[in-house]
Order: sequence, then structure tokens, then C-alpha cells
Amino acid sequence: MADVINVKDAEALAAEWGIDTSQIDFDSIELPPGEDFGIISDDEDVYQEEQLDSDTGFGNVIVVDNLPVVPLEKFEKLEGVVRKIYTQIGVIKEDGLWMPVDSKTNKTLGYCFIEYNTPQEAELAKEKTNGYRLDKSHFFAVNMFDDFDRFMRVPDEWVAPEIKPYVPGENLQHWLTDEKARDQFVIRAGTDTEVFWNDARHLKPDPVYKRTYWTESYVQWSPLGTYLATVHRQGAAVWGGATTFNRLMRYAHPQVKLIDFSPGEKYLVTYSSHEPSNPRDANRVVINIFDVRTGKVMRDFKGSADEFAIGGAGGVTGVSWPVFRWGGGKDDKYFAKLGKNMISVYETETFSLIDKKSMKIENVMDFTWSPADPIIALFVPELGGGNQPARVSLVQIPGKQELRQKNLFSVSDCKMYWQSCGDYLAVKVDRYTKTKKSTYTGFELFRIKERDIPIEVLELENKNDKIIAFAWEPKGHRFAVIHGDGPRPDVSFYSMKTAQHSGRVSKLTTLKGKQANALFWSPSGHYVILAGMKGFNGQLEFYNVDELETMATAEHFMATDVDWDPTGRYVATAVTSVHHEMENGFNIWSFNGKLLYRTLKDHFFQASPYQWRPRPPSFLSAEKEEEIAKNLKKYSKKYEAEDQDVSLLLSEQDREKRRLLKKEWEDWVNRWQRLHEEEKLERQKLRDGEASDEEEEYEAKEVEVEEVLDVSEEVVSFE
Repeated sequence: MADVINVKDAEALAAEWGIDTSQIDFDSIELPPGEDFGIISDDEDVYQEEQLDSDTGFGNVIVVDNLPVVPLEKFEKLEGVVRKIYTQIGVIKEDGLWMPVDSKTNKTLGYCFIEYNTPQEAELAKEKTNGYRLDKSHFFAVNMFDDFDRFMRVPDEWVAPEIKPYVPGENLQHWLTDEKARDQFVIRAGTDTEVFWNDARHLKPDPVYKRTYWTESYVQWSPLGTYLATVHRQGAAVWGGATTFNRLMRYAHPQVKLIDFSPGEKYLVTYSSHEPSNPRDANRVVINIFDVRTGKVMRDFKGSADEFAIGGAGGVTGVSWPVFRWGGGKDDKYFAKLGKNMISVYETETFSLIDKKSMKIENVMDFTWSPADPIIALFVPELGGGNQPARVSLVQIPGKQELRQKNLFSVSDCKMYWQSCGDYLAVKVDRYTKTKKSTYTGFELFRIKERDIPIEVLELENKNDKIIAFAWEPKGHRFAVIHGDGPRPDVSFYSMKTAQHSGRVSKLTTLKGKQANALFWSPSGHYVILAGMKGFNGQLEFYNVDELETMATAEHFMATDVDWDPTGRYVATAVTSVHHEMENGFNIWSFNGKLLYRTLKDHFFQASPYQWRPRPPSFLSAEKEEEIAKNLKKYSKKYEAEDQDVSLLLSEQDREKRRLLKKEWEDWVNRWQRLHEEEKLERQKLRDGEASDEEEEYEAKEVEVEEVLDVSEEVVSFE
């Protein structure tokens, strides 16, 4: 292994050798596969015990106990039966099945060892066959070989654990008490991960915490902003605090690739995929659900990638992510997974299936939870060539009672969109025309909180318009649709309740010919950004839906991400190196479209959707929030005074900056004037004694100078 030195020593050595480290792109350096050159991961010390277990070399060996005890004449038959069972799960190594025999009785000992090509196959064999019934008298007891070594390390006598004194930790919500009411955001650029305050008053990001190699793939805020999760080759970790970001818990899961929090932050789901020894087999998937606070594995799921690849928009190696979708609001009471012809719903009290069985739904294609209530909306396409219509159903959990069903005919595709409070559900339905050669789109709008859940049908004025984007107003009753087939589509706004039609959907307005293909509502509602991403080169229009007017138009060229802060006061746009190599960085805008500041970052590759630190729900009641809104002028006086102070400070800073620039210019002029005076005699000599430097005091004369450049002789013949 190569010697490891710190950065300062490396820079000193490079200087000694005459190497300019500023010209080296360290982010482009890749280590050979499987080699870390002694660079220790941030969480290496956490998983020493797990690494010791895996380094024994027997991680791919299982022990199968409770086999029949048979004489030598039946040995081959029993070995053949065992081999047939276990070769269905994975590839057994040559001479990888050993069934010991008692030398005194010439009978088997009732157990055997099986060595697979990979530890993943061994784990799958243990999971699939532990408790397997060979006959009425023999039930397999299967363990990993490494487990025996761990069991043997358990001391014979119990020793009381050492009681450590209680040390109070940092208040994980302290960042919410920032006197300037600022929000935090995290970015990743190169090997650095940085957390900033958004100091919009001073028009710059205020650094909070920076760490190199903090994660090996990406970082992710928890849904309420309590934790920042990092991903490592040994597992995941969560960190918390306002400025220190201490490590709070680690979760051992080798080769973890993806993580997902439950909405209430009680649980963390981790995912890994492992290649099989046989290329024709599907990848082996391992999913763990951890208790976030204790780090305990509450439930694990293992199987082939095919078992987890149903539904969703795709993920890693064909597996949809998240595999498990959480329901029941912030209580984290339920989670569910889509399977073939079924939806499996689990409850977190015991982490088992509700009623110990899945919901059998033939040909179910997709489902989604209400954000607020334990209600599942599911979609089933047409069956029997159209003889059985497609349908959308609402199912109450845990009773599995169907609350509402809507049959749909000639359906090509269907997407479901919940409003953030669970008050409404919009179902976008693409239907075939009578000729089956084209499709048109309409919406089925469910009013969830009203009696009998009434449904309205909404069709665009031009039914053939392609739906480019749809988005509900958060905490509101309005929604926006981008539609059209041309390069400049239209944007329409609708309301589920207006003064004239309290129970009917109404169109508010349509904006014609916009350079937009994405919608980004403010988290507080009222405002929306019409964004032109990708082909539209980052066009931005800040629109006030209350007044139905454009507040500002702008451009962030080649922008790849748009992300509102959790309060709806500011919005970030970013260009990441994942999509573009030029102009990487982010801009911070006010809600009404004023560019506040711009930050460029080389190799900037993670911003949205994990940029802003989420805020938990307010403790204020709806009545108190309404009272504050009515008396905003009274509350705003304090902040207006602070803004005035900041404005004066910035003005003073600008004046000081200009004064320094002026002084620098004057010093430069004075320095050259002194040099000019010092060289006066030299100039006089060059002018043959003429003392003046003024050009107008001299007479210009033209002097012709003839110079022979070359002479040659040539003999010319007259013949």
C-alpha cells in the first residue's frame, strides 16, 4: 500500500519538485477499482466489527443443520437432494458442499457446509431455506458460518455494561432560532460539502460548516430538517446541529446506494444492489429500515431486483425508488410496496403486513398515498381488451375499505397528483380517440374532504393539447397546467373554489405563448415560477397568481434546477456539472424575481432537490397565523429597522470600497509621477539636451536617409 501523507506535506513535496498544484484537477483523479491507497473513509472506525466479520473469508459459507443422519450407502442420495435444493438459489463452488461423516459409526453427523460464489448468494440461501421442511421430521436450521465465530466470542459470564455519564447534546432545533430568521442550504462541489446561511440582507452566503470527503456519493436533508444524512461504502450516517454538525448515529449497510426518510423522520430506509455470480441472474437487492434515533434495524427485505422493480419511475438497475412509500401523514404509521397484482401495506407497530396479507388487486399499475390521511389512491388499467374498464380507487387504511371508485374508458395512461393537504386529488387521464391513432387528455378532480367525495371532469379548450406540466398550489385550492404542442406552450390557472362557483372548478386565466416547461410553486402558495429548462435555456417568469400578473422575467442560462426555500421568500436556481461543464454555480433570487447574488462553483454537482434545509411545521395555530398576517405592519417595524441598519451598513461599505479604490488610483498616479521626475535627466540626454517633455514645443522634420541594401554584378551576353 502506498504511504499516506497529509495535504500540507503533499503541497510542500510538490513545491520541492517544482510541481504547480494549482494546475492539477484533483477531482478528475480516479483510483483503481477496489483500491483506496489507505485513504480512510469518514466512518471507517464505526464498522470495524462488521469489517472483521467480513474479512474472515467465510462470508459466503452457510451451515445447514437438522439433516437426516444416514449411513454411507445413502450418503450420495442425501447429498444429491441437498445439492438440488441449494443450486436453485446460487452457484455452489466446486467441492463447495461438504457433509462430514462420523468415523466411528460411518454415518453423517446431521449437518453440512455449503460454499457459494458470493456472500449475497449465501445470505439468500439462509433466508430462503431456514426452516425449510425436508420431511415431517426434519426442518432445516441454516446459519452463516461467520455467525458461529460471533457466537463463540460471547463471554461465559455476564458483565454489567459500563454506565457512561449523561452528556447533554446540542439542541437539534437551535438553527430555527436564528435572530436574522435565515435559512440554511447545503451544496456539494468537487470533494467539498458546505452548509451556508442564506444571508440575503448582505447579498451573500454566510458559511456555516465545510467538510472535505464528508460523503462518498450524496447528502440529503431529512424531511423536517433535523438531520443531514451522508452515504458511505459501509453505510449511512446522520448529523445534526446548527453550526457544529456532530454525528448522531450510524447505520451499517455495506455498499448502500440510496436512502430515504419517512415523513416524520422516525425511520431511514437504505438500499443496496449486488451483482450475482451468474450474469443471467438478476441483481441481489437488500433493503433495511432503521430506527433513526437508535440505529436498530426494524425490518429488512432481501430478494432479486425483479421483486422490487414493479411500479414507479425507475431507479437503480431497474428498481423503482423509493421502493416503499410512506402513508398516514407525519405519524409514520404505514408504508407500502407495489407488487405483481397486489399492494403490500405494512404498519410500523410490528413492521408486519396489515391483517397479515397483501391487498390482491389484479393488474394494479400504480398507487400513491394522501399526504395527510391514511388513504391510498390506486390505478388499474383496462383488462380483457377493454371489456373491463380502467379504474381509480380510493382505499382507507387500515380497514382496506374502498371509499370511492371511478371507472375510466379508452385509457392510454394515468397519473395521480395529490394536493399537499390531501384536500384534492387530480387524475390526469390520457385517452385514445375513436380511431385509436392518437390520444387526448382530461382531468378527473376528486374533492376528498367533501361528502361522498364528488368528482369533476375537466377538459382543456383544445383537448388535443399535450400536457407538459401540472402542479397544485401548496396549501391552496389552485393548480396550474402547461399545455400545447408548439415551441411556446400556454399556461392555464384553475381554482377548485371561487366566489361564483364554490363547488366547481373554474379557470382563472390562460397565459399564451410562454417559454416554459416546468412549474415551481412557492411553498406558501400565491406565487409560481414558470421555468424554461433544458431547451428553453433557463427562462424564468415570476408570476403572482393572486393578482394574475407577472412580477419579473429573468434568465439563468442553462439552469438545471429551481428550488424555493421553505419559507417562500427566496428561490435558488442552479447549473450543475452533471448536465453542463460551464458556468457551474447558483443564483439566489427574491420571491418577486430580483437577483440578490450569484455564486460560481467549479464541479458543482448537487443542489436541488436537497439544497434548502426543510423547516418543521409551525407551532402557531391557524388563528394566530391569520392574526399575524392582519397585523403584519406592527410586527414588521422591528425588521424594517434592521433592514434599514443593514442598508446603511452596506452603503457605508460601498462608500469605503469606493474610497479605497480612489486612494489606490491616486497612489498609482503619484508613483508614476515620481518615477517620471526621477527619469527626467535620462530623457534630456536622449533628446540631445532638450529639456522640455511637451511635444508641441518641438518641430517635426522629415529626413530622407538612403541606404544601399545590396550590390550584385551580372555579366550580360550580347550574342
